[in-house]
Amino acid sequence: MILAIETSCDDTCAAVIDRSGLILSNVISSQGIHDRYGGVVPEIAARHHLELVDVAIEDALEQADVGLGDIRLVAATQGPGLVGALLIGLSEAKAIAAARNLPLAPVDHLQGHVAANFLGPEPFEPPFLCLIASGGHTLLAHVEDRFGFTVLGSTLDDAAGEAFDKGARMLGLGYPGGPALQRLAADGDPTAFKFPTAEGVDGLDFSFAGVKTSLLYALRDNPDAPRQDLAASYQAAIVEQLARRTEKALEQTGIDRLAVGGGVAANGPLRERLARIGVTLHVPPRELCTDNAAMIASAARYVTPLLPGAYLDLDAYATGQRAL
Repeated sequence: MILAIETSCDDTCAAVIDRSGLILSNVISSQGIHDRYGGVVPEIAARHHLELVDVAIEDALEQADVGLGDIRLVAATQGPGLVGALLIGLSEAKAIAAARNLPLAPVDHLQGHVAANFLGPEPFEPPFLCLIASGGHTLLAHVEDRFGFTVLGSTLDDAAGEAFDKGARMLGLGYPGGPALQRLAADGDPTAFKFPTAEGVDGLDFSFAGVKTSLLYALRDNPDAPRQDLAASYQAAIVEQLARRTEKALEQTGIDRLAVGGGVAANGPLRERLARIGVTLHVPPRELCTDNAAMIASAARYVTPLLPGAYLDLDAYATGQRAL
C-alpha cells in the first residue's frame, strides 16, 4: 500500500493506492477561500494545509479501509509549487515515514500528472505525448516509459490556466476563472474577436501573455462589446494555441498517442479540439486531471525511494523539476 500526500497549491490531498495502480481512496479537500482574493494566497494556503492535512490523511485511510500499519511506502510532492504549501505535505510525509521506519518517495508534481495516466484498470501505456496544462504549468512531454519524460516545449510566460484566470478577472468573473469563463463563452461567438495564438513563437513553446494583453485592449476599445463574445474568442485563442502546438509536436515526433493532464484538461472546447486531431486520445477522469494525491502515489511507484534517515533534510522546490 502507498500513502501519498499532495499540497503543491491550495488543494489538500491524500490518497491510498496499491502497487498495481488500483485507487483505494483519493481525498481532495478544496480550501474554498481564495475566491475572495481573486487567486491563491500562498501564506493562507499553507496555513489551511496545516489544518487539513491530518484530516485528509485520516479520511483517505478510512475510505481505503486500511491503517498506517498497512502502509509500506509514503510519498509526497516535493515540487514544483508554492514552497510554504509543499513543506506542509512533505514534512507530514517525513514524520509518518520516520515514525514507522518506512521509505519515502519524493515525487515531482509534473511527473504526477503524467503518471495519472497509469492508474486504473486500463492504464495508458507509453510511448505517448502528454500535454500538461494547469494554473501553474503548461508543457508538452514526450513520455517514453513510466520512469520519466522529456520536455519538448513549455510556456515562456503565463500558464494556460493562469491565462484563463486572468482573463476571467478582466471580464468580471470569479475565481477559479476557467469554469466561469467557459460558462460565459458557451453563449458567445468565438469568431467575434481575433486574438493572437502566439504563431510568432518558435519551436514548441507556448506564450499566453499576448492573448491576455489583447483581451485588455479589446475591453478598453470596445466597452459595449458582449462579454460572452469576448469570452468565447479569448477561450478559442487559448485552446487553438494548445492544440496547434500539440499537433506540431505529434508531427515532429511521429507519435500517434496523446494524453492530457492538468486542470485545463477539464475544458470542454479543448477536449473537443484535441479529439479532432485524429490520434488516440486519453484524458483521465476529471478528478485525476486536477491536483490530487492518487497521481502522486502512481508516480511514486517509479521513483527510487529514500530509506529512513536519508530524507529528513529533504527540501521542497518551487520551480523547475528534478532530472527525470
